[in-house]
Amino acid sequence: MRIHQSVSSLIGSKSSSQAISADVQAALGLIFLRHATNRFNAVQAKIEKGLPSRGGKKRPITKDDFKGKSAIFLPTEAQYDRILNLAENADIGKSINTAMKAVEDETQMLQGVLPKEYTSFEPDLLYNLVRIFDREELRKATGDVFGRIYEYFLNKFAMSGAQEGGEFFTPPSLVRTIVNMIEPDRGNILDPACGSAGMFVQTGHFLENRGEDASAKITFYGQEKSDTNTRLARMNLAVHALEGIIRQGNTFYDRWEELLGQCDFVMSNPPFNVDGVSPEKVKTDPRLFTEKKIPGIAAKTKAVSNANYLWIQYFYSYLNERGRAGFVMASSASDAGHGEKEIREELIATQAVDIIISIGTNFFYTKSLPCTLWFFDKGKPAERQDKVLMIDARNVYRVVTRKIRDFSEEQLQNITAVAWLYRGQQERYLGLVQKYLNKTHQEAGTIEGALTQLESPLIKLTQLLQSFSDRLAASLPLLKDLPEVEGLVAEDIANQNIETFRATLAELEAGIQEFTEAREDLISELQLHLAWFATQAESLSTNEAQKECATRFVHFIPQLKTLQKHINEVHKLGTRAVEFAEKKLDARKLDTWDAKEIKKQRDALDIVRDTAISAIKSTLYVKAQVSWLQSRFPEAVFVDVPGLCKVVTRDEIAKQDSSLTPGRYVGVAAVDGEDEDDFEERMREIHLELASLNEEAVELAASIAVNFEELF
Repeated sequence: MRIHQSVSSLIGSKSSSQAISADVQAALGLIFLRHATNRFNAVQAKIEKGLPSRGGKKRPITKDDFKGKSAIFLPTEAQYDRILNLAENADIGKSINTAMKAVEDETQMLQGVLPKEYTSFEPDLLYNLVRIFDREELRKATGDVFGRIYEYFLNKFAMSGAQEGGEFFTPPSLVRTIVNMIEPDRGNILDPACGSAGMFVQTGHFLENRGEDASAKITFYGQEKSDTNTRLARMNLAVHALEGIIRQGNTFYDRWEELLGQCDFVMSNPPFNVDGVSPEKVKTDPRLFTEKKIPGIAAKTKAVSNANYLWIQYFYSYLNERGRAGFVMASSASDAGHGEKEIREELIATQAVDIIISIGTNFFYTKSLPCTLWFFDKGKPAERQDKVLMIDARNVYRVVTRKIRDFSEEQLQNITAVAWLYRGQQERYLGLVQKYLNKTHQEAGTIEGALTQLESPLIKLTQLLQSFSDRLAASLPLLKDLPEVEGLVAEDIANQNIETFRATLAELEAGIQEFTEAREDLISELQLHLAWFATQAESLSTNEAQKECATRFVHFIPQLKTLQKHINEVHKLGTRAVEFAEKKLDARKLDTWDAKEIKKQRDALDIVRDTAISAIKSTLYVKAQVSWLQSRFPEAVFVDVPGLCKVVTRDEIAKQDSSLTPGRYVGVAAVDGEDEDDFEERMREIHLELASLNEEAVELAASIAVNFEELF
C-alpha cells in the first residue's frame, strides 16, 4: 500500500485529471518491465546452473533457453536494471521507449501493446517512478502482488472515465478455487471476459507446479471489451511466457463462433447484472441454447434486464462434449425467478451442473458483496450425472484487512478436498491429510529448539533485575519534592513502589519455574512421539493409520496451549518489571541499572518469545487442518456435512424451486465451542469490522455536511 500511495502522490502532483490515464499507462509499462525482469532473473539463474561448460567457461544464454520456462527473454536494453543505472545525463524517456520496443520485437504477442510515449514525460517523474518500482518488496514480488498493483492503476482508469466498470481483476483466492476444481491441463481454454488474464496465469502456475509446460499443452483464448484490459492481458500472458490469443470485443455481440463446442475448459469472472444488452442483436445467437434464450426484457429500456444468464449459456455452449467450466456469478443468479429460472431449469436438465460454492462477503477488493462459483462438467460419470455438490463456504475465510478476506492456502486445499471426495478421489484426500500430518510433526520438531532459546535471555534478564533489586535501598532517590498523596509521604511512596517491583520480580521467577517444568514435561514426551512418528512414514497412507497418528498427537494440544500461556506470561512479567523500574523507580538514574544490557536481553527475549510462540501456533494450526477434515469425513469418504456440503439430486433441486443456492440444502452447522485462538481471531475480526464502520461513519458525516452546505 505504501507503493500505491507513493505513485498516487507522484502522478497526482504531476498531472491533471485529463492526463491521468497517460501517467497510469506509463506506470503500468514500468510495472510490467519490473515484473518481467524479476521473472527473467529468476529463470536465468536456474538456466545458468544447467549450462554446459568448456574450458571452465559456460556458453552465453540464448532466447531458446527460455522456452517453456515461464518467463520471456529480455535483451540487455530491455532489462529494468539498465534503466535504473542510467547515467545522470541520459535521456531516460528514450531509454524506456527503447526497452519497450525491444520487448515487443522479442515477443509476438506484445507487438503494438506496450506504452512507448515516455519521452513526453518529465525526466524527474520517470526517474522517481523507476526508483519506486525498484523497492525491495517489488524486486522480490510474486505475480499476485503485481496483480494487485495492476488493479490499483486500472482503478485510476475507471475513475478517469478511461474504462467502464473497472471489473478486471479477480482475487487470487477465487481464481485458484476455480482452477483447483476444474483442473485445466490441456487443449483450448477460453475466458470471454478475461480482464487481466488472471485465470490463464493461474492455470500456468497450476501446471508449472505439476512439472508441466502450459505453453506446450494449452492454447489460451481471451476476449475483453476494453482496449486497456486487452493490452494488460497480453502483457500478463507474455510476462509468464504463456501462449494465447487475446482479442478486443464486446462478448455479447462479438461472437467467437469457431470456438463453439470446441473448448476443453471455460473460466471467467464476467461483469454481473449487466442490463443494457440489445435483445435484437442477440436473439439469433447460437450460444443461447435454451428454449427461453433471453432471460427477460426491461419494460422501460426494451433491453435485456439482466445478462447473467446470457453469460451462463455462453460458458456452457463453448464447452466440448467433455469440457469443464468454472466461473464467478452474482449470488442472486442462483435463485433468480421468471425467465432466468426457466433457463436454469434447462441447464440443470443437461446434467452438466457439477458443483456450486457460496463465497462470503469482502473477497473482491472493490466490492463487498458475496458471490457464487459455478462449475459445469459435461463429462461427468454416470453415477454423478444426476447429482450436484453444494458447498457453503461463506464461513470459511481468512481476515486480511478490515475490508478484505480471502482463503488461506489450507482453507483452499480443504475446500478442494471436499470436491475430491465427491468425485471418489480418496487417495488425493488421504495425500492431503498425510501432508498435514507430516507438516504438523515437522513444525513440532522445531519447538524444543525454540523453547531452549528462551532460556538464556530469561535467565540473564531476571539476574539483572534481581541484582538491581538487591541493591535498592538508601541509594534510591526519595523524590522529596513530591506532595503528600492520600497521607503518604514521598518515602512511603518510594518504598511502596519497591515492594510492587519486588512482587513483580517474584511473580516472574515463579512464572519461569512453571514454564521450565511445563517445558520439560512436554519435551520429554514429544521427543518420544517424534521418534515414533519417524518410523511411520510408510504406513500413513491409510485412513486408519492417519487417524491413529492424529489421536496420538491430541495429547500434546493442551500441553502446547498451556506452554504458550506460560511463555506469554513470563514475557509480560519481564517487560512489566523493566518498565516499572524505569518509570516508578527512576532506574535509569542509578548506577546499579545496566540499561544497555537490560535492553539487549529484553530485545532478545522479544525475538525468542515470538519464535517460540510461532512454532507452537504453526504446529497447532496445521494439526487443526487434520482435525477439520477428519472430524467431517471420518471414513475418508464423502458424507453430507451440515453447514458445509451436501450432494443433492435433480429431484431435490426441483423441490427447492430449482434453486442453486447451497445454503438451502446444507443447513446450519452445530455450534462448536470456541477455544482461545478462535476467540482471539474473532476479536480481531470484530475490531477490524468496527474500524471499518467508524471509517465509513466519518465519510458519511463529511458527505452529509457537504450536502447541507450545498442546500443552504
